[in-house]
Amino acid sequence: MSRRIRIVKRQALPDFRFGDKLVTQFVSCLMKRGKRAVAERIIYSAIDTVEKKTGQEGLEMFRKAVNNVKPVLEVKSRRVGGATYQVPVEVRANRRTALAIRWMIAFSAARSGKSMAEKLAAEIQSAANNEGASIKKKEDTHKMAEANKAFAHFRW
Repeated sequence: MSRRIRIVKRQALPDFRFGDKLVTQFVSCLMKRGKRAVAERIIYSAIDTVEKKTGQEGLEMFRKAVNNVKPVLEVKSRRVGGATYQVPVEVRANRRTALAIRWMIAFSAARSGKSMAEKLAAEIQSAANNEGASIKKKEDTHKMAEANKAFAHFRW
């Protein structure tokens, strides 16, 4: 981190199909080895699959899924005196989104299924319904923060 100047965070351009910045962020996180077209094809086909299966708007289901996975609290390690405490802290807005995207991609890749698009569609559907592995990860993170509420006074 630079001590002299503040780094200006670049704004992501909206994607060409939906005009949504969240989809662009998801594509960038899903992308491997610079293959943006492959990542876009995966996310677009997953959104289309969700739309076909549920009959609801695919992009709205995607947004709802990401919002359901976003964590509010997390724990950070804080060393005080020789002991390390897990201190609960609130998650900043951009980190919430990043964590939700990262968890959804990781848990959809871990699912059993044929293609990544189908696995991602299944994860989007389950997250939109407040179930699935990524929602469990959020709840575990919240439980950990709640259990360590006694150390909240070590917050910095």
